[in-house]
Amino acid sequence: MPQPIPGPSALPVLGNAYDLDPVNSMESFNRLADTYGEIFKLNLGGVDKLYISSQALINEICDEKRFTKLVSANLEQIRNGTGDGLFTAFEGEHNWDIAHRVLMPAFGPLAIRNMFDEMLDIATQMVVKWARFGPKEKIDVPADFTSLTLDSIALCAMGTRFNSFYHEAPHPFVDAMIGLLVESGARAFRPRLATYLMGSTQKKYDADIATLRSIAGDLTAERRAHPDDKKDLLNSMLKGKDPKTGEQMTDESIINNMITFLIAGHETTSAMLSFLFYHLIKNPAAYQKAQKEVDEVVGRGPLTVEHMSKLPYLEACMRETLRLNPSAPVFTVHLRPDNPEDPSFLGGGKYQVHKGQHIVALLPKLHRDPLVYGTDAEDFKPERMLEEPFSKLPPNSWKPFGNGLRGCIGRPFAWQEVILITALLLQNFNFRFDDPSYLLKIKQTITVKPKDFFMHASLRDHIDPMHLEQMLHSNTPPDTKVARKDRAKSVSNGSPKKPMKILYGSNSGTCEALAQSLARTASGYGYDADVETLDSTVDMVPKDQPVILVCSSYEGQPPDNAAHFVQWLENLEGKKLAGVKYAVFGVGNHDWVSTFHRIPKLLNKTFEERGATRIADIGLGDVGAGDVFNDFDKWQDEKLWDGLGGKGASEAESGIGITVDTNSRRTRLRQDVKEAIVVSNELLTAAGEPEKRHIVLTLPTGMSYKAGDYLAVLPMNNPKNIRRVLKWANLPWDAMLTIQSGTNTTLPTGHPISAMDVLGAYVELSQPATRKNVVRIAASCTDEAVKARILELAGDDFDKEITLKRRSPLDLLEEYPSAALPLGEFLAMLPPMRIRQYSISSSPLSDPAIATITWAVLDTPSKAAGSKRFLGVASNYLSGVEAGDRIHVAVKPSRGLFHPPADIENTPVIMICAGTGLAPFRGFVQERARQIEAGRKLAPAYLFIGCAHPDKDMLFKDELTRWEKQGVVKLYYSFSRCKEKSKGCRHVQDRVWEEREELTRVFKSGAKLYVCGASGVGEGVAATIKKMYDEDCEGLGKPKTAEEIEEWFQGIKSDRYASDVFA
Repeated sequence: MPQPIPGPSALPVLGNAYDLDPVNSMESFNRLADTYGEIFKLNLGGVDKLYISSQALINEICDEKRFTKLVSANLEQIRNGTGDGLFTAFEGEHNWDIAHRVLMPAFGPLAIRNMFDEMLDIATQMVVKWARFGPKEKIDVPADFTSLTLDSIALCAMGTRFNSFYHEAPHPFVDAMIGLLVESGARAFRPRLATYLMGSTQKKYDADIATLRSIAGDLTAERRAHPDDKKDLLNSMLKGKDPKTGEQMTDESIINNMITFLIAGHETTSAMLSFLFYHLIKNPAAYQKAQKEVDEVVGRGPLTVEHMSKLPYLEACMRETLRLNPSAPVFTVHLRPDNPEDPSFLGGGKYQVHKGQHIVALLPKLHRDPLVYGTDAEDFKPERMLEEPFSKLPPNSWKPFGNGLRGCIGRPFAWQEVILITALLLQNFNFRFDDPSYLLKIKQTITVKPKDFFMHASLRDHIDPMHLEQMLHSNTPPDTKVARKDRAKSVSNGSPKKPMKILYGSNSGTCEALAQSLARTASGYGYDADVETLDSTVDMVPKDQPVILVCSSYEGQPPDNAAHFVQWLENLEGKKLAGVKYAVFGVGNHDWVSTFHRIPKLLNKTFEERGATRIADIGLGDVGAGDVFNDFDKWQDEKLWDGLGGKGASEAESGIGITVDTNSRRTRLRQDVKEAIVVSNELLTAAGEPEKRHIVLTLPTGMSYKAGDYLAVLPMNNPKNIRRVLKWANLPWDAMLTIQSGTNTTLPTGHPISAMDVLGAYVELSQPATRKNVVRIAASCTDEAVKARILELAGDDFDKEITLKRRSPLDLLEEYPSAALPLGEFLAMLPPMRIRQYSISSSPLSDPAIATITWAVLDTPSKAAGSKRFLGVASNYLSGVEAGDRIHVAVKPSRGLFHPPADIENTPVIMICAGTGLAPFRGFVQERARQIEAGRKLAPAYLFIGCAHPDKDMLFKDELTRWEKQGVVKLYYSFSRCKEKSKGCRHVQDRVWEEREELTRVFKSGAKLYVCGASGVGEGVAATIKKMYDEDCEGLGKPKTAEEIEEWFQGIKSDRYASDVFA
């Protein structure tokens, strides 16, 4: 008996149109597949369509004896421009048969091999352009790859040059093509009457089609007028005869296929290249392996056609890219008209399909089927696509080029082109994201491409722009290297300053602030410091100046803008860094015991092993202890400057030059976040309890997330604290500041900006003062008695009086009004405003446009001053926003395993939390509720929650209780102030121990375990889990030592135990 096929309810006439994002329908299809499973049904344009995503079902529809390609609604509209071309022809059209047989030889191995030189010609144009623009130029990756692949197909297939790299604007073909594709996609889902009424849109659509056909016609006419013997695609169409019928292609068919190849021959390939470079930059280990393979196979000489078959790892990267991001993400079939089955069945009789019914294969979901690709199917792992494992995949597990007879005829052309271009680029450049935290966003037409993807290209160390063309074309590599020009030398007191390179790795901004602070201080020691990210210096660590590295660790991993540098460093051999003089300061958090300072220590150790000379012992700061800025100052004073043998100038030189203007007004906002709109802001706890809140946000267009991700918030300082600064500085509320250009600072420079903006949005006003801050404030005092009292605070009692009381520079300046510190020096003391990360407490399956966060508001008596209160910057900022307000946010992906399991139907879930650690699990459970509502059968889920009292702070009580009744999750509470209502369990780990028999059984069945809460929760749960394992082994007569238990625990952390702890 066939099962009903699930899907969202359809509206009369409109069907499921509102279930799809009109700008990015693929994201909607993928979300619906996550909700409903391997098959679902939609009514679009009055037609019932089936969407399938599992390998088992897609393998069935690839049987060409039962199913054949169906020209989808999108393609049917594109036929307005391409007619019966190979891509858009209906089944059985005579012109398709002729064209397919005529053109197959033009894409044979020898023909593709003969196109190599022309492909290389076009590729070198882009390489030279990037080299001349330099490493600071922001490259629009999809745009440049589009120009590249369009020029390549035009030259190789049709003998014409579009010369896209010699013009500012894209070739007219590109604009017309985009117009055709975008409007065709819109028309596919738009009622015909609406299209009829859109006169101006129709006029542009017709004009775009006319442009495409004119260009194709002109190319054909030019070749007819000036024939040649070139064995290219155009001559094949003009001169070739069908080996079966002897017929030639008609002029109409030639133009249709010219447009088809100009579109399909460059659009999907440029998308593939864009996605490939995204994944390589995002995954430094794969990047380094691919680049190393190119270096070993190609070396520094010219790339040749013989190299194309000798780069297996690069080809694996290409396959893996197309697995995760097929540029043509669907294909559509239906039952063959001559198939006697009607109805037919899929899934062993589970699902019934009828003749004429559209069946759409969702390739992004096929390529992530956990039964084929495992629980790490979301990860970019080229090793799974090396020749041997690739050949062992189940049939029809990887389908980026379509299926069977109607598959992509140009696959060999695209494959050679991508190998050539990628090898050439990796041979000559190092790449990094323009925005190190960039997360993949999709732009959709008939294909998909990365959206807003920009990168920088730096020539590798052995290459100079003047010799690049010689390297690209000569038979032997140049044996000389032209030194790059030094930047203009700064001058101080008539003498040139010495250069210094300061490299930082930072996600939250702390290490960048330290680096900028060091650069200002360095000026007083006679150095002109250049501050860059670590990734910007891959393969280019200078040997003629001191190199200072300031870097953090994130769960043992490098920051986003240091990942490539770390990977490159780990792959270095011998004494490649001999001659480099360096020092390292590292930042970490003691809550991550096993990985505390891992990356800074790795940098310090590896630099020395590779021959570099250490200037000073490594310095280490702990953000968890809240004193990292003082640690950094102490390291500089006691280690770094002594190691450099320098004596500094006065502290006054390290300030920021400022001009005050009270007349003009200008606002500048940070660019690394986007505006979200507040829908609601709700208090969750009872009166008198520590405040916990829940905020609902409408995300900016194009911003997406997964359950388990974070939302980074860029807060504003509390208005009370801003007014305190203005009062101290004797400034009016509308004062404008102009910070001098050339200053080492993250503040906006060179133009007026409101003092309210600077103080509210750009600096941390509550950061505890450092010893150096205290000394400088004291030096600004003319009253010797007051100066002495302030200096005492920098002595033995510093930790007690400053750090533990969190006394900020502002606190001290208010307390000692005789201190005459200039405003510029005050601002120089303040680190830049940091983003704060909060676990997202919702699921995109509920509503992809909505995200929620749940947090505790920090509002405690100030230890710095009597009646004042210490207000957490972000938590209080968020507590004050109201519906309709706009806040600045960015999605940050959760590292590692902190997402619901890939195989949700077979993997049980155990979630353990306390307080607002419930936030991500609310998202997990909401996602499960949506999936169960859609008819999916899920493995069981267990949620352990620690809170104070059932009547005071039981967050989301009604919602969770409802979900438990629906079978979504099993709830287990512990109440620290009412343990009699939680089986005597005061803490969440106590309740875990109470339920250990059930949990041990579930964990043995393959469950994944998640923990979220303060560091004490993480430690307590870890200890309990180890204790449970110890007891279980004892019961089985296989007792374990403490070392064996710890080894087991570390083992499950790699794939089954995910922890997210916070201070």
